[in-house]
Amino acid sequence: MRFDSLVPGAPSSVEVTRVDIDSRTCQPGSLFFALPGAVADGADHVGEAVRNGAVAVVSWRAVETTVPVMMMAPNEMIPALASASAAVVGHPEQHATLVGVTGTNGKTSVVTMVASLCRSLGWPAASIGTLTGARTTPAAPDLFRSLATALDGLSGERRPVLAMEVSSHALDQRRVEGLHFAVGAFTNLSHDHLDYHGDMESYFAAKARLFEPGRCESSVVWVDDPYGARLAGMTSGEVIPVSRIDAGEVRLGLDGSRFVWRGIDVASPLLGSFNVDNLLVALAVVSRLGASDHDLAAAVADLTPVPGRFDVVRGTTTVIVDYAHTPDGLRRLLTDVRALAPTSTIVTVFGCGGDRDREKRPLMGAIAEECSDYVIVTSDNPRSENPDAIMDDVLSGVTNTSAVVREPDRRAAIARALEVAGTDDVVVVAGKGHETSQTIGTTVSPFDDRLVVRELMGAPC
Repeated sequence: MRFDSLVPGAPSSVEVTRVDIDSRTCQPGSLFFALPGAVADGADHVGEAVRNGAVAVVSWRAVETTVPVMMMAPNEMIPALASASAAVVGHPEQHATLVGVTGTNGKTSVVTMVASLCRSLGWPAASIGTLTGARTTPAAPDLFRSLATALDGLSGERRPVLAMEVSSHALDQRRVEGLHFAVGAFTNLSHDHLDYHGDMESYFAAKARLFEPGRCESSVVWVDDPYGARLAGMTSGEVIPVSRIDAGEVRLGLDGSRFVWRGIDVASPLLGSFNVDNLLVALAVVSRLGASDHDLAAAVADLTPVPGRFDVVRGTTTVIVDYAHTPDGLRRLLTDVRALAPTSTIVTVFGCGGDRDREKRPLMGAIAEECSDYVIVTSDNPRSENPDAIMDDVLSGVTNTSAVVREPDRRAAIARALEVAGTDDVVVVAGKGHETSQTIGTTVSPFDDRLVVRELMGAPC
C-alpha cells in the first residue's frame, strides 16, 4: 500500500509493505512509527530504521532523514499506528469474530479452550497469546500480522473465531486500539505486575479498559472474584455473569472432572478446580457466539490439556508442571493438588522471575510453605537480577525453614525433588509451565521443565 493512503495527509507517496515500531526490525518497504517512549524515543532511531529499509517515517518531532516524514501529535500516533498496521495486512480484524480475554490467571487456558470448543463444533478458530508469541498481546504491527497469519490457516463457511489474550500492559499501552470484540471475558484479578501498575486499583483500571463502551458487544465476567463482581456492576451493555454455582455436582479426580452445566452432564479431561472455573468462562463465551448447550457439553470431551497448565508427567512419581507464577495462582494450584491427592506428600519446586514484581516473592514463599510438605526454592528466569537475591526475597516470607531449602540450579532442584518424593507422592514444578528457555543475565538457554522432568525420570519424551 502507499504511504499517503495509510497515513492521510502524508507529504508524498511511496510503496509500503509493512509497519514497524522497532528500528531494528525494519525491512525494505517498512513504514517506521517513531513513537515516544518512557525509556527510548523512536525519533532517535530514525537513521537506523532508514538504513534497514524504512521508506517513510511517522514522527512526533522533527527528524532529519532522506525519506518522507509525517509529523503527528503523540496522542494521535497510536490510533494511526493501529490503522496503518491493519490496512497494510488487509484488515484481518474485519474478517473474524474476535474474543478478548483478560485477567491475572487463566487467560491462556480460556482462549485455548474457546478455540478448541469452536473447532469441535466445526467452526474455524484459532487462539493468540502466550503460547503463540513472545508477548501475551503484541504491539499493533505484530498483532495485526498475527491476526492475518491466523486467518490464513482457517477456512469454512462460518466466520472464523479468533480468541486472544489481552494483557493489562496491552490495554494500558493501547495495543488493541482498532479492535472490536464480539465478546470480552474477565477471569480474575490478583497480585501481579505491580512493578508496572503501582497498585491494585491501577491494575484493575487497566483491565477494565477492555470493557469500555464500544469495545465489546458482550462481556462474560467471573463474578466470584471481587474485582469481577465490581466490573460486572460498572460495565454497560450486555454482561453475562459466570460463577462456580453454574457447575453442579462437581467431581474432581486425577483422570479429569465432571459436573452439571445448564442441566447437562459435562465430562472434562482437564484436571483441577481452576480448570472447571476456566471452562465455565469458555463455555459462556462460545454459548454467546451461538453454540447450543448440548453441542457445547459434548465438545468438552475433545479438550486437551493446555501446555504447561496442570501438565501431568507420570513416571517414578507423579509430577505436575504448571505456569503458576502469582501468589493466587500458586495457592490455587497447590490447593487443587492437595484435594486430588490428599494422602500424598507434596514437594514443590518454584522460583520467581527477575526484573518483575518483587512484592509477590515473599507472598509466594509463604504460600508454598503453607500448602506443601517440602519446598525447594530455585531460579525461574532471573534475567538481570542476582538469583540469590531473588531467593532471599522468596525466603523472607517463610517462617519455618526446616522443610524449605534453596537450590539455584533449576535442574538440580527438580532432581532433588524427585529424590525426596516417594512413588505415591506428588512433585509440583511451578512458574515456567510451557516455557522452553531460561534467561540468566543476558544468556537465554534451552530449558523446558516438562522435558527435564522426563529426562530425570527416564520417562518417554
